[in-house]
This record gives sequence, C-alpha cells and structure tokens, in this order.
Amino acid sequence: MNLMNIGSLSYEEYENRTVAFHGCFSPGLLIGGFMVDLALRSLPGGALYDVICESAKCLPDAVQLLTPCSIGNGWMKILKIGRFAVTFYDKHTGDGIRVYLDTEKLQRWPEIRSWFLKLVPKHEQDTRLLMAQIKEAGCDILSTKPVLIDVARFQKKKGKPISICPQCNEAYPGEHGSICRVCAGILGYFSEADVLLPQKMLVA
Repeated sequence: MNLMNIGSLSYEEYENRTVAFHGCFSPGLLIGGFMVDLALRSLPGGALYDVICESAKCLPDAVQLLTPCSIGNGWMKILKIGRFAVTFYDKHTGDGIRVYLDTEKLQRWPEIRSWFLKLVPKHEQDTRLLMAQIKEAGCDILSTKPVLIDVARFQKKKGKPISICPQCNEAYPGEHGSICRVCAGILGYFSEADVLLPQKMLVA
C-alpha cells in the first residue's frame, strides 16, 4: 500500500516539518511518520493512548510531530532497545499495536535496506533515491502485531519530595540521598572546575 498522506498532512508537508523539527533530512523520521500513521489507523478511536518507542533515534520525533504524546508530558516512553519499532496502547487496558520496520520486506527496496542495515557508508548513499524509495514504499515495509502492555509498569510515578542540595544549593529529588547526584559524583557531566566553581562562590 502506498500512502501519500501521513496523518492529516500530505507527504510533502510532513517532509518539510521533519526537516524544520529535526534540523536536517532524516530517513528514519520519514519512515517513523508512516509507522505512527499506521498505528493510529489500526486502533479503535476514542481511547487514550500512550506510546513506547524501542529506539531513541528518530522515532520519538515522529511521535511528537504527529501526536500529543511527548517525553515532557510522560505519554511517551523510550526504551533503548535499538529496535526500530513503536507501540501505541490504551493507557487503561494495555491493549495496543506494535509497528516495526520489517527487514524481510526490504528486499524490494535496496536503497532503504542499505541505509537501514548500514551496508554502505553515509557519504556513499544516494539520498535522492533513498527519499524516493521511502515515499514509494510507504507502509509496505512495515508490519504490525497486537500486543498487551503491562500498564502498571509504565504508569507515571507520583511526585516525591524535593530537597535542596547543601553543596550546590540546587533543588533535586530527595529520594536521591543527602546531596544531589552531581555533587555525589554519580551523574556529573561538567569538568571538575565547573562543578567546584559554585561551591567556591558559596564558601566565599
């Protein structure tokens, strides 16, 4: 099946939005649009859905472009499994549909297959041909299967007390301990000088 629309958008409108949102042309984001559209068309209307992305690359952007589900509101979860698949499920019953890029269906689309399986270096890819094959293939390279999600596992956690770190004076989740994880040296991503600077200022 060759779909020329993705949700309420024409293919060209969606393609333009992906470039504006993602910053550049993204084959994964284009295919992700077809995946989201197929998932939504495969589910009963009127229900409230949450989403699980099995890859942190491209798929979350497609979900956020085409649905109200986002990382910020907690309606989308990202599992860094590395499989190019997305699941939409009823947030109350757990009934849902999983959509994935089916490698067995890529035989007809050699440029997509080469890109997806990283068979050739990026600079050797034929971008125009890749874009053309993605548009022509549409949902034909995808497969679906019904799933039942353990809703309790993915329910949004209730807010917990906030503490003020005695070392950096910044707010952090109190459940992390007596000081924040940066000051504890667990999740720091600054250089040592950057981390120590606020402490020196406080002492001064």
